[in-house]
Amino acid sequence: MNPDPSTKHQAAGAETARPVLYGLPSGELIDIPDNALQVSPLIPGSARLEDHRPAAARGPAIVLAPPGTAERRYALALALRALAPGETLVALAPKDKGGSRLAKELAGFGCGVSEEARRHHRICTVSRPDSLDGLHDAIEEGRSRHIDNIGLCTQPGIFSWNRIDPGSDLLLRHLPKFSGQGADFGCGLGVLARAVLHSETVSSLTMIDIDRRAVEMARRNVEDPRASIVWADLRQREPALARLDFVVMNPPFHDGGAEDQALGKAFIARAAEALRPGGTLWITANAHLPYEAPLRAALRSVTPIASEGGYKVYEARK
Repeated sequence: MNPDPSTKHQAAGAETARPVLYGLPSGELIDIPDNALQVSPLIPGSARLEDHRPAAARGPAIVLAPPGTAERRYALALALRALAPGETLVALAPKDKGGSRLAKELAGFGCGVSEEARRHHRICTVSRPDSLDGLHDAIEEGRSRHIDNIGLCTQPGIFSWNRIDPGSDLLLRHLPKFSGQGADFGCGLGVLARAVLHSETVSSLTMIDIDRRAVEMARRNVEDPRASIVWADLRQREPALARLDFVVMNPPFHDGGAEDQALGKAFIARAAEALRPGGTLWITANAHLPYEAPLRAALRSVTPIASEGGYKVYEARK
């Protein structure tokens, strides 16, 4: 079963006639309807749960709840808002990543909750009541906004959503002046891209992120016409990238809350494929991550540039 993430040709009214699915919970935990409409911002091509017509979706709505409190409450509130009264919401999460709080949070919205434990998860089932409490506050808490201390538009749930993370800060302090065509892999809010585009000799910059919210915020934060911003999973073959002069990246190393070093290695391999001979990759990462070996295997030369505060920066040339 593959819930269809594509919504390019569907009207919002048509979307709300289908059950919604947020995330990819294990089939060992819950049965997923074949016609469920994927609404996770972390699955490219998915629908926006924010756009669903209130009180119109039929159930069950299934939410693999995110670990962050504001992000989780936002997703739950949007799912409850979308459901027609009397329809079912099933919310689940690992016990140590928000699952232990689900029942209390759903009860706070005015729902009667049935809870069960299975495979280290908490699974909560509710019937959407006619009236709900606190949805507005939860949606306001999780919505996008401008934060003055970083001077960017952002939203809870995006990586380092309310600060410049130390790895990016270290890379920003050592970036050279770039020229030609480049890419920002895992662009996030556009912090690195804004610095790269200060150089007038950059002709184009392709910014790519798997998080739809990050892409939406990057489009607000980076208005330079040389930048194109793409919602995509870099582990897939699209978008096509070739003969780039440079790539910058602060690759992710968590997937679903668990450390996954394969993510960074996949970013490095994709950069090596996309660069022209002589092109450069500038990468920052946590110091404990073993990226030197894949860098040296994929690229001709690797030069340590900086190491500070548990982070490191490398320049690698193809």
